[in-house]
Amino acid sequence: MTDSDIKVTKLGIGCDHLGLTMKNDLRDHLASQGIEVVDLGVHDETPVDYPDMGSGLARELADGAFERGILICGTGAGMAIAANKIPGVRAVCVTDPYTAERAIASNDAQIVTFGAQITGISVAKMLADIFIRNSFQGGRSAPKVAKLAALDQVR
Repeated sequence: MTDSDIKVTKLGIGCDHLGLTMKNDLRDHLASQGIEVVDLGVHDETPVDYPDMGSGLARELADGAFERGILICGTGAGMAIAANKIPGVRAVCVTDPYTAERAIASNDAQIVTFGAQITGISVAKMLADIFIRNSFQGGRSAPKVAKLAALDQVR
């Protein structure tokens, strides 16, 4: 793969205290590939609540601050739930290459989440690379993603 394969130029990254080391490693890895990485923290090991971090990054993404995002907590599940509470945001907890690719290709997810306590850094780097090198394919998935977007309007 080459840098010309990268489909994203600006990406937000954030974590809770459990994901700090992985966040820093991923931030540096992505920046080394020419991606502008907006680091939303955390920046130390002081405990924070994942809903605050996940929803904060998702709000900034929804407001257009960056094209895609990566969130890290202990399992990735909490961050995905928090991000998905923000209208217009689709976040997927990713643990394998196929899900990393389909999250964007089929589901047009703007955010992937990782669990620092269950996913090693080399795997997280591989999954992040897959996420940034793929794009939404539309086709048969487009009407399904439109239905997901319509759910943002339902109470």
